[in-house]
Amino acid sequence: MAVRWNKANPANAAVWEETQAAARALGLLLHAQDVRGPQDLEGAFTRMAQAHLDALLVLEDVLINMHRQQIVAFATQEHLPSVFAARESVVAGGLISYGPSIPALYRRAATYVDKILKGTKPADMPVEQPIKFELVLNLKTAQALGLTIPPSVLLQADEVIK
Repeated sequence: MAVRWNKANPANAAVWEETQAAARALGLLLHAQDVRGPQDLEGAFTRMAQAHLDALLVLEDVLINMHRQQIVAFATQEHLPSVFAARESVVAGGLISYGPSIPALYRRAATYVDKILKGTKPADMPVEQPIKFELVLNLKTAQALGLTIPPSVLLQADEVIK
């Protein structure tokens, strides 16, 4: 499995550690592709294509948002099931995403703003982790890859793109 990530992104570094631990537990071999800028994308695509991989996991950062279409197009061209953290990548043609619900994060942020406007000191407010996560599947992509998504997974999905 290829993992496209940015070593320079501290959030990616933490997720990378967890990804490695999960891969070891599952007996998966990871093919890491550190992509720090647009100039690194083509080389990463070439190395991934040459490695004849079975899937692509993409760790989110700003570069992904800027080049989402290219990454999804590569996964499609190489017939790689692709996993992302953001729903937008699945809307663009990726196979699956699982990550924090952005609308839920905005609602929580609005609660914080309300408290601050009412006089609460930001330093007195707790740091919160996301509590709502979304599973999004793209059935068109699954069909193009020749994959059948089990009904039990479809029932758990927050959104299924047809």
